[in-house]
Amino acid sequence: MTAGIKKAELHCHIEGAASPALVKIQARKYNADVSGFISGDRYVWSDFTSFLVAYDGAASLFRTEEDFALLARTYLEGIAAEGAIYAEIFVSPDHALASGLSPAAYFDGLADGIAAAKASTGIECRMIIVGVRHLGADKVEAAARLASSRPHPLITGFGMAGEERFGKVADFARAFDIARDAGLGITIHAGELAGPDSVRDALDHVRPSRIGHGVRASEDDALVRRIADAGVVLEVCPGSNLALNVYPDISSHPFDRLRRAGVKVTLSSDDPPHFGSSIGREYQMAADAWGYDAAQLTGFTRTSIEAAFVDEPTRAFLLGQLD
Repeated sequence: MTAGIKKAELHCHIEGAASPALVKIQARKYNADVSGFISGDRYVWSDFTSFLVAYDGAASLFRTEEDFALLARTYLEGIAAEGAIYAEIFVSPDHALASGLSPAAYFDGLADGIAAAKASTGIECRMIIVGVRHLGADKVEAAARLASSRPHPLITGFGMAGEERFGKVADFARAFDIARDAGLGITIHAGELAGPDSVRDALDHVRPSRIGHGVRASEDDALVRRIADAGVVLEVCPGSNLALNVYPDISSHPFDRLRRAGVKVTLSSDDPPHFGSSIGREYQMAADAWGYDAAQLTGFTRTSIEAAFVDEPTRAFLLGQLD
């Protein structure tokens, strides 16, 4: 039913989008053993900590500009085949440095893949630099300073990912001030593994236009009203939430309750192969769970594009594709 729906996603970590098949190709290239986190055609992990081990293990096998070009192109062409017309990818200079690649080379490689995917499918893509929360405030601030220098034209936003339960949001506020002053779009992970207080702290200290996940806000009615009244957009990833056991099943997920409460909700895949998902599956899962029709599903895409960190001509062009 959803194959013909034009889609967009705002929340995908590019290293986390590497399929096991692609990672195994990279492992052969670098003579690396991936048996600790890949079995057959699936990633293997049991909780968030072991998920991070699998994520970092896969990410470590992308080491050159060409590797990252391949990764970006493969991901974007894959979601374009599912109807996606726009995507934003979270990019982590800390992961690039850990692989021995300079941030400039990392961004250039990803940009080459983005350009190749656009040439072959028409899909638009932008990059959001993220600081990794559990690496500490200094590292996140360094990522913000790098982002604020506008190291590549496709970098249009700044965010923070990683372990939500590490530290306090206030510890990272300066990083977001630096990015905001540079005119970058602001998003922050909150309210998935951590509860509603993490969302409230994000609103108080970071003042984001978007929140990655944010679903645990549903546990606090006053907070839901605050989000709705402020027009803050939630980058919701139901497949991720289910895989990480935030909710036991899709019928328990608050996506539709948040929508009915007036919150602007969107659909994304987060780290799709780790969670057995894709943007196409996220749209289909939502349609199956809550009976959304084509107009409602397209409405989520419209919300994504309206909230996207893009220039206005690009936004108008993308919105025009939905009419």
